[in-house]
Amino acid sequence: MVSDVKATNFVAASSPDTAVNHRARVRSLNYVSAASAGSIVLKNGSTGDTLLTIVTPAGVGGHDVVIPDNGVLFSDEVYCTLTNVTSVTIFTS
Repeated sequence: MVSDVKATNFVAASSPDTAVNHRARVRSLNYVSAASAGSIVLKNGSTGDTLLTIVTPAGVGGHDVVIPDNGVLFSDEVYCTLTNVTSVTIFTS
């Protein structure tokens, strides 16, 4: 099935908050890590289940995360919490 892919940039200064305010399927992420190890936590809404946690390495740099098959479906919205991560770009469809 073909669908449009959208990119949303989310920065640490906004964390935690809603990154994508509608139903979405997360296909991949690109993030910039900080000097210390950290994490990216994506929940299905602010009070919903945690659907994806990425543990990030120490060291400043850009990293890609590709989610296989159909990605992860967030039926409500994508709520993002960044810890020691400068920013994340979330690719959804």
